[in-house]
Amino acid sequence: MAKSKPHISSVTEAIKKIRQGKLLPIYYFFGEDSYSMNHALTVLQNAVKPFLVSEFDNETFYGEDTSASQIVQFASSFPFGSEKKLIVCKEFEKVKDKQALIPYIESPAEFSVVALLHQGKISNLTAEPYALLQKNNFIFEAKELKGESLIKWLIDYAESNNKLLSAENAQLLAEISGENRSMLESQLEKIFTFIGSKNEITYDIIKELSTALKEYTIFDLQNSLAVQNKAEALKIAFNLLDNGSEMTYIVHMLTRFFTGLLRVNEMNEKKLPDAAAAKFVGTHPYYYRQYREARKIFSDEKIYRAAQALLKADFSVKTTSADHKTILTILITEILN
Repeated sequence: MAKSKPHISSVTEAIKKIRQGKLLPIYYFFGEDSYSMNHALTVLQNAVKPFLVSEFDNETFYGEDTSASQIVQFASSFPFGSEKKLIVCKEFEKVKDKQALIPYIESPAEFSVVALLHQGKISNLTAEPYALLQKNNFIFEAKELKGESLIKWLIDYAESNNKLLSAENAQLLAEISGENRSMLESQLEKIFTFIGSKNEITYDIIKELSTALKEYTIFDLQNSLAVQNKAEALKIAFNLLDNGSEMTYIVHMLTRFFTGLLRVNEMNEKKLPDAAAAKFVGTHPYYYRQYREARKIFSDEKIYRAAQALLKADFSVKTTSADHKTILTILITEILN
């Protein structure tokens, strides 16, 4: 009989209990969502701050430059005058002697709070020290928000700043900026400043801000490809990279675009209104016109070639160290040839 997957509490659960004043001696935060890990660390630091008197009782280490033994030694020594000590280690995944934590996990110091941040997944949660951390409820996973969960977070974040953001426009913002929450938060903060006292974040505002900041969006790239303007497509693609868009995001969104193009003829046959057709195709209603026009140019054969080029680009990004602008140049050339 296969072993059941161990249940790991989420970082969100840790944050909730920290805010309730329930402090643990050890927090092992791991996962792919660096945003929520950093947020949890901030909440923890604010909760421990009232107990800190001496700056010598607040120490931050980095995995590449330290060892678990050093962290344990610092955490085990009495405070210089504070009620508690706070020990943080970022990039803990780089620490070599993680098993040195085991004795400390079994008997942590009552006066210390240790926060260890591990970026990425853990391949074997049944290995030590992870199994022991789990047994003592000291380990918390930060999973990236996707789909509806990410949209809800965007809406809630806007609402917490007294702004109204519809699900449709939250989806648009996620498609423009990608799913990285740090980047999305940055975009929302720019929007809050841009709209001032206005309450609603509309499509026009999102588009107007991009224009004001002279930033292109993924939809601008799709449009340049739709009209087969190679020079413009390259300019926009490089701008996206220069402004923080990840290559994997660009490839993913272009794959969605060409996959959506395949469904346009079906939507035309059914004579669906643009709003309904846009949902089936997977785009914002405003951009569905772009899909209809592009479909006149891109035959099934051309879409198939574009899909092959995208697959090749995705493989290059994930398996080689080739410059991303070079990969983009090859990708756009192959799509438009």
